[in-house]
Amino acid sequence: MNVETISTEALGDRGYVVHDGESALVVDPQRDFDRVEDLAARLGVRITHVAETHVHNDYVSGGLALARRHRATYLVAAAEDVSFERHPVRPGDEFAVGTMTVTAVATPGHTEHHLAYVVEHEGRRAVFSGGNLLFGSVGRTDLVAPDKTTHLTHAQYRSARALADQAGDDATLYPTHGFGSFCSSGPAVVADSSTIAEQRRTNHALTDHDEQHFVRTLIENLTAYPSYYSHMAPLNLRGPGAPDLSVPEPLRADELKARIADGQWVVDLRDRVAFAAGHLSGTVGIEYGQSFTTYLGWTLPWGEPITLVGSEDDVRAAIRDLSRIGIDQPDAAIGNPAGGIAPGHPVVGYPRATWPELAAQAQLPTVLDVRRTDEHRAGHVAGALHIPLHDLVRRLDEVPTGEVWVHCASGYRAGIAASLLHRAGHDVVHVDGDWAEAADAGVPIATP
Repeated sequence: MNVETISTEALGDRGYVVHDGESALVVDPQRDFDRVEDLAARLGVRITHVAETHVHNDYVSGGLALARRHRATYLVAAAEDVSFERHPVRPGDEFAVGTMTVTAVATPGHTEHHLAYVVEHEGRRAVFSGGNLLFGSVGRTDLVAPDKTTHLTHAQYRSARALADQAGDDATLYPTHGFGSFCSSGPAVVADSSTIAEQRRTNHALTDHDEQHFVRTLIENLTAYPSYYSHMAPLNLRGPGAPDLSVPEPLRADELKARIADGQWVVDLRDRVAFAAGHLSGTVGIEYGQSFTTYLGWTLPWGEPITLVGSEDDVRAAIRDLSRIGIDQPDAAIGNPAGGIAPGHPVVGYPRATWPELAAQAQLPTVLDVRRTDEHRAGHVAGALHIPLHDLVRRLDEVPTGEVWVHCASGYRAGIAASLLHRAGHDVVHVDGDWAEAADAGVPIATP
């Protein structure tokens, strides 16, 4: 048995190709499953089964389309009310994938009908735990419904322990979430591999022998998660098709200017330094990188038209990333926004600053903290206004007039917030620095 990992770092998830040299099982594939097909082709294996551990809340699955393309058996929990044909899986069901044996294990908690898969081959066992046991943590339990969170947290505790007992200490663990995904209930350990034995020593679901304490602590420490999550499960239950990853024909200059004039979301993909130095008036800066998908999907209103502006490479990569959360076929303008892509349209900018420059102000200006509530609560600039980035679009009218200095933990989210504020007519200064350096710079900090 060989296990190949397909990592989607932008969403903090991993999918897997498990094979015996000839036949392959694919577990929790992302929407852009061409990566799976390329890997299978390189390995020279045939995809015979595709398995979902659960109906995902943080991304659109590629499982159905992949299974159909390869005429593979699509394994989905029988209890899920899906609108497509699949092989309904019940706890305890066994499947032969080539010379490997796959057993489905009930692991409710992250979702109500969650399954894990234990794969055995020639004395070796591997556990594909989805959003149940993660490295050092477990999947969060508040994504289904608020009134079910406590029940699901109890279920998660019991499921994790039952799965560990059934798999055995020498089994290798392969979770889907926990590598930066907001589907984790806590700060999971990012590692290349782990075993059940290691998790028995380090995972709070297995080391905390007081179920009530575990449930209370997990729920108390749950933080905000991206708003687009609410759209993922419905899309997955309907059965998403394959994405269109092609780059569209670039917009003409007049089309781009018309969209900006109409107030549409035109997103500049350049880094936050370049955007602050000069950008097309009326555009939003969301720097393309590992956090791009999460914060675009979390910040901008769901379902409204999006136009991407940037280099062809960045636009192509952004189209792929956005397809993973169900944002399909955005329009694009290819080129440097500050370099003539829309002749005659005003190019504007705003200043960036450091923490020492904020501390040096004779009188502390209006400071806007756009971090999450849990981050702000742990310590913040004295007197700062707090509006999390994901709430800013609908709460722009709460930001006072006059100069506003905006910050986050690293400068990334503050760059997005500064662009939104500037687009709305505010006089903004982007504090582009590490929060950990604020106190040492002399900025007054309020702590609990």
